[in-house]
Amino acid sequence: MIRNTTADDSKAIAAIYNHYVLNSTVTFEVDAITDVEIAKRIQVNLASGLPWLVAEINGKVIGYCYATPWKARKAYQHSVEISIYLDAGSHAKGVGTQLYAALFAQLKAQNVHAVMAGIALPNVASIALHEKYNMQKVAHFQQVGKKFAQWVDVAYWQVIL
Repeated sequence: MIRNTTADDSKAIAAIYNHYVLNSTVTFEVDAITDVEIAKRIQVNLASGLPWLVAEINGKVIGYCYATPWKARKAYQHSVEISIYLDAGSHAKGVGTQLYAALFAQLKAQNVHAVMAGIALPNVASIALHEKYNMQKVAHFQQVGKKFAQWVDVAYWQVIL
């Protein structure tokens, strides 16, 4: 089931996200994030009028995605950046596809024009998911982050809705 996020989802979202924070380079955060901080981020995001969705099976949150404003200046108001994270046991099961289908439907309904996604490289699964939604690689930044004593590239994918 895909639904809108509530404040009650903060603990589950923090647990999913912290797996990536502590064990991978897909996010450049290096310290675990509390559920209180996640709740603040959700609130700020929802106040901007953009969606934050969760995937749930049998009452357990197994993934989430959201859109944030691309930039603060007024002319960017029709552009967003999207992110998605899945529970470590929920990969390659169609959860990401379902989450993004719902997210893109909401973004289209809100007349969002441009959608961007930053992907720390390498990440074959994330690239495949974003390209499933007709996103195309538009930028590649070399060695812009350093985590676990290694330099990490970030590339951006974009689609015009």
